[in-house]
Amino acid sequence: MQFLKALKDHPEPGHIALGPGCYGFTVWSPTARSMDLEFTSPQKPLLPMEAIGGGYWRVEAKGVSPGDLYRFVLEAKISRPDPAAHHQPQDVHGPSAVVDHGSFSWKCKDFTPPALGDVILYELHVGTFTPEGTFDAAITRLDDLAALGITAVEVMPVCQFPGSRNWGYDGVQPYSVQHSYGGPEGFKRFVDASHQRGLAVILDVVFNHLGPEGNYLRDFGPYFTYRCKTPWGEAVNLDGPFSDHVRAYFLHNLLHWLGRYRVDGFRLDATHAYHDERPDPFLTQMGELAAAFPTASGAVPLILAESDTNDPRISLPSSQGGNGLSGQFGEDFHHCVHALLTGERQAYYCDFGRADQLVKAVRTGFAFTGEYSVFRERSHGVDPSRLPPEAIAGFIQNHDQTGNRAHGERLISLAGFEACKTAAGLLLLSPHTPLLFMGEEYGEDNPFLYFVSHLAPELLKAVGQGRKQEFAGFHGGATEPPDPGAPSTFMRSKLDWSKRSRGRHKLLLEFYAQLISLRKRLVRPPGSTPIRPELSALHGETLLLLRYPWEGGASMVFNLSPDQRRVDFSDIKADGAKLFDSSEPSWGGEGPSLPAKPEGRGIMAGWSLAVYGHAPQPANGTTYGETSP
Repeated sequence: MQFLKALKDHPEPGHIALGPGCYGFTVWSPTARSMDLEFTSPQKPLLPMEAIGGGYWRVEAKGVSPGDLYRFVLEAKISRPDPAAHHQPQDVHGPSAVVDHGSFSWKCKDFTPPALGDVILYELHVGTFTPEGTFDAAITRLDDLAALGITAVEVMPVCQFPGSRNWGYDGVQPYSVQHSYGGPEGFKRFVDASHQRGLAVILDVVFNHLGPEGNYLRDFGPYFTYRCKTPWGEAVNLDGPFSDHVRAYFLHNLLHWLGRYRVDGFRLDATHAYHDERPDPFLTQMGELAAAFPTASGAVPLILAESDTNDPRISLPSSQGGNGLSGQFGEDFHHCVHALLTGERQAYYCDFGRADQLVKAVRTGFAFTGEYSVFRERSHGVDPSRLPPEAIAGFIQNHDQTGNRAHGERLISLAGFEACKTAAGLLLLSPHTPLLFMGEEYGEDNPFLYFVSHLAPELLKAVGQGRKQEFAGFHGGATEPPDPGAPSTFMRSKLDWSKRSRGRHKLLLEFYAQLISLRKRLVRPPGSTPIRPELSALHGETLLLLRYPWEGGASMVFNLSPDQRRVDFSDIKADGAKLFDSSEPSWGGEGPSLPAKPEGRGIMAGWSLAVYGHAPQPANGTTYGETSP
């Protein structure tokens, strides 16, 4: 906690209200010999800033109104937007705007976010979630998510990026809210509306790199290291000279979102790309910050790390030598399911495709816990058994695994309806924290493509050429990937909400809702502590048996092949009655061949699942798909 105690010695960057019409402006620039504050609209005389030590510059400005535009002038010759701007209404190259955060009237003041074990995540991209692509339009769909049973929305990065079309990982203003989405006020309305519906908000933040256009941090100081690079550009300086100040910049960023926007937690993008050799890891400092600075509700904010290292230390408490984060995303589960369902074995999928790996991933969270990886050409992973099951989040689709395909195909287009139903059951009936990718719940078949709208023509051209080279020969290389800069690529990636009310899309939506209901009653009953299920595989490892040993028990059987399989219930520890069968005609199946009670023998349809237990059937509730498209 030593660094957090010293955080007060690192002033919060950006601007803060000091009184009516009075704001304080702070910027870190240790190499600058002078710094001025310039107001461009309305124009005012330059205000010289005072060096206050540690490379920080500060000035108080009076007669300032919300919406006034300003820039910092380095050494009387370089004019740049604020590195910690709260709003960039004229895009990444334009001036920064003053924001009055105290004027927003929060309607939901008593929201309590769910515990991690009760979290069901829903990842959404604001720009493609609705036709309008704004926070306010997204609010109109929050009731649909709440009715489905979602408990937390994970919002892809909202910091300012160039133009109006981007995944968000090319953001260059970590404190600013994307203007085309609705800016600061729009995001606050979205968070407030989510809380009113019982939904927590997890914000995706990117601390490993900044985007290639409008990245002016390097003009102010050594925010980046030249000792290494990430796949996306310069690595952030987390361990070199001046790294205390760089870390403080990003730690203050977390406090900015927690305090001013009342978010409930964060997804940390690609933490495996952090270059950090200090003995006090940046990840640990973020875990300490979460413990020391609760959310507006008083809860400890959730911090979930994206990592491909299979390292449980990320989520272990510091007392056990860990970083103390809430949890991490386990990619092995996705890779296991995807390889089994699609038969793909290219790139990292070459390590996957066996049912025993899936059994292990469901049981522990990782399929690789020290085994040799052909793709990595070395052993990979560590046993995560010291972690509670909810500390590893699983998914069968997300923005990376879908959008980083050449043509952005979703699982429904690759594996078909019945296989997707089975995959959904594996995800939602496993003990790990589940994440759904927007549209997955009703089988959206519009692709999710890679799109950008860089303002520099030469950069836009280079990105398109790089995309073609990346996928040359991939999946046969039959067709080139769509042009990332074309507006049509972005438009093709938008959800079509009208599908939810018709045909198999409606069936799948109801199927997901039923699975979520079963999860809440069988996998994590109210007031219970998460437990690991008993797992085994039969019939050449094509039948997966999963059982939760609660009083009375709940047993789940999955057929992981397209062919029918005979089930001998003498091999299955099950009692009670059949609660759920994906082969029922009501779910689009060909009709059940399994008995109503787990006795004797039965036939399972290809790609199917069945649940046996004592839990009562849910009462009739919302009929999904009846909301207006």
